[in-house]
Amino acid sequence: MAQGCLKCLKYTMCVANFLCFLCGVAVLGFGVYIMVNFEMAALTPTLATFKVANALLISGIIITCVSFLGFVGALKENRCLLLTFFLLLFLLMLVELTAACLLLMYEAKISELVQTDLKKGLDQVKQKPGNSSDVMWDLVQQRLDCCGVENVTDWGEKVPESCCKNNCTTNRVYRNKLQGCLPVMKNIFEEHFLITGISVIVLCIIEVWGMCFAMTLYCHISRSGLGYKL
Repeated sequence: MAQGCLKCLKYTMCVANFLCFLCGVAVLGFGVYIMVNFEMAALTPTLATFKVANALLISGIIITCVSFLGFVGALKENRCLLLTFFLLLFLLMLVELTAACLLLMYEAKISELVQTDLKKGLDQVKQKPGNSSDVMWDLVQQRLDCCGVENVTDWGEKVPESCCKNNCTTNRVYRNKLQGCLPVMKNIFEEHFLITGISVIVLCIIEVWGMCFAMTLYCHISRSGLGYKL
């Protein structure tokens, strides 16, 4: 009975880690897609080094590597890989919880930093119009149905076509004239805050389960003398 349960645990870990591996590859691919097709430096020049694409690439690499360790460790009953998998999951959970706490503690400062950087990016576009930066601002303003950082006056006299409902030269009716892109972004974040919080909690629970499964299998292998001893 015990052997049957442990075999079930072993193959459950293999399947779960294989699915996580596929998710990691998908996240990695999405990060590459964003990096190739979107230039975030046009919006936030100072924060350009903290690109969403870079974060997705790093996350994808970490997920694929950790899930690969868990898959091979469970399949081959390798104690070294299982222990490494356990420690990496534990460190990842600590990093996620720390990042969530920092976001909550410094939410106002982060918002102020993003606002300052968006204005800086918009000023650069106004000084050097007609480049790829214009395309990114047009895309954001059309998708979010907003104009400027705080409102349309951020653009001064050179209001782009993406701020107008029809044609700026003949009909100067602006998209949500009193609504800038920063307030819209804040509203989107607040609307999805609960979903994000629940997702982090669910992720931590899955990681705890993974650690429990890995340690259970590790202890069984150690007691029975099965598998690789490295």
